[in-house]
Amino acid sequence: MVKENCGVVGVFSLDGSNVIPMVIDSLRALQHRGQEAWGLAIPKKDPMKKIGLVSASASEFKKISEEYASPAAIGHVRYSTIGKSNLENAQPLKVKDLCVAHNGTISNVEELSNLVGGCTFTPQNASDTLVAAQRLVSLISETGKLSSALSILKNEMIGSYCFTFLSDDNSVYAARDPKGFRPMVLGQKEENNSYIVASESSALSAVSAKLIRDVKPGELIKFSKNGMETEMFSDANTRCHCSFEFTYFAHPTSKMEGTNVYMARKRIGQYLARKFPIKDADMVIPVPDSARPAALGYAQELGIPFDEGLLKDRYSKKGPLRSFIEPHQSDRIEINRWIFPITEIIDGKHVVVIDDSLVRGTSSKAIIKALRRAGAKKISMVITYPPIRFPCYAGIDFPSQEELATYVDGKDVTLEQITEKVRSDIGADFLGYNDSENLANAIGIPHDSMCFTCSTGNYDSLGIKPLFKTRIEMKGE
Repeated sequence: MVKENCGVVGVFSLDGSNVIPMVIDSLRALQHRGQEAWGLAIPKKDPMKKIGLVSASASEFKKISEEYASPAAIGHVRYSTIGKSNLENAQPLKVKDLCVAHNGTISNVEELSNLVGGCTFTPQNASDTLVAAQRLVSLISETGKLSSALSILKNEMIGSYCFTFLSDDNSVYAARDPKGFRPMVLGQKEENNSYIVASESSALSAVSAKLIRDVKPGELIKFSKNGMETEMFSDANTRCHCSFEFTYFAHPTSKMEGTNVYMARKRIGQYLARKFPIKDADMVIPVPDSARPAALGYAQELGIPFDEGLLKDRYSKKGPLRSFIEPHQSDRIEINRWIFPITEIIDGKHVVVIDDSLVRGTSSKAIIKALRRAGAKKISMVITYPPIRFPCYAGIDFPSQEELATYVDGKDVTLEQITEKVRSDIGADFLGYNDSENLANAIGIPHDSMCFTCSTGNYDSLGIKPLFKTRIEMKGE
C-alpha cells in the first residue's frame, strides 16, 4: 500500500483558454489536503512536479503558466499515507500517453503489481498510483476504452480512489471509486467556458467556478472538444464516505455529499455538548484551526463562553501548516511548538478544549502542557472523532497501529480503559471521545453510508483482512 490522500484537479476549456492559472489557483485552495509536493500535467509533455507548498513557487507562476499553456490540464497536491516524501513520488505521473493524479490508497497494490509484471513492489521503490496507472494503460490497450478498463480494474483493485486523467489527445477524465470513500466535485466556469473537477468545492470557489454536483461514486466523466460526457463504470450502491473528511480533512467552506463542512462541524459540536455537558467549565476553546466550528457549536449549545485561548504563529516557517498531515514526527512537533496559549484568557480557568481528532497524541500532549504553563486550573478535552484504534487503508495517514495513542500491545481492553490510558498519557483532567452514531447523526449522513474502519477495525467496506505492519514497512521511513 502506498499513497495518497491528496488533492486532485482537472480542467478543460472548450474555448481554448489557457487553464494553467486555474489549475494553480485550484491547487492552492486544496493545499490543506497535501503539503509535501505539487504538480501539473498537460498533453504531450512530461509533468511538472515540485517539492513543498504551491505558494513557495509563486515567483514562477507566470513562467509556468506560459511554458505549460494548455486548454486541458490536471494537477495534484500530495500528502503521503505510505511511501517516501520525495520528488519521484510526486504527481501527476505519466505512463505512455496517459497522465494520472490520484487521491486515495490502493490496499492490494502488491497483488496488483503482479498483474503488470512487477513482483518487486515495495513502498520504497514505487507508488500505488504508478502500479494502478500501469495496469490501467494495459487494460486500455486490451479493451480500447478507459471506461471498459476501469470496469475491469475496479474488480482487481481494492481501496479508495479518485483519479484525474489526461490523454495526449487533449481529453481530461475524472473517476471516483464505486463506494465514494474520497470526495470529488464537478463545476463549471462560464467566463472561459471551462469544466473543472476537483477533490473539494473550495477549489471551485477559488477560481469563481460554479458547483454543479458531486461526482457520483463509480462515475467516469470525460471533457473534450465535444463537451462533457459521463458514464458509470460501476453500478454498486453501497457507500462508504470517509467520516474523517468531515471532522478534519476537508476545507470548512467545501460542500460534500450535499452538506456544508463548516455547518456539519458546528453541529458535531452541538451533539458533543449533549453527550458531554461539562457545565462547570469557564470557557470553551478550539485547537486551531479545524476544530473551531465544533468548539463554537459546543459552547453555544451549553451557553458557555467561547474564546480563542490558543493561537497559531502564522509567521513561522511551520506554524501555518497542519501538523497531522506532516510526514515526519519531528515536523509535527515543530508545528505544535508554534501554537501559543493566551495566558490572560487561560489563567485560573477550567477550560474545555475541543479538538477534531486524537491520533498519535503529539498535538494534544503539547497543547495541554502549554495550557498548564499558562495557568489553567482544569483541562477537559473533548474530541469530535471517535477513538482511532486501527490503521487506515483508505487514504489517511495512520498506516500502522503501533503509532496510535490508543495502542495497547497484546491486551484486550475496554473503551473506558483506552480512554483512561490516553487521558493519562496526554495529561488532561478529563477526556471525552465522540462515538460514530453521534458523529453520523450530526453530519446528516446515514451511519451505514460512512466509513469508520479506523475506529471499529471492521474492514468489510474495503473487502480486506489486513495484516498490520509497522510504519517502516508501510512508508519506508
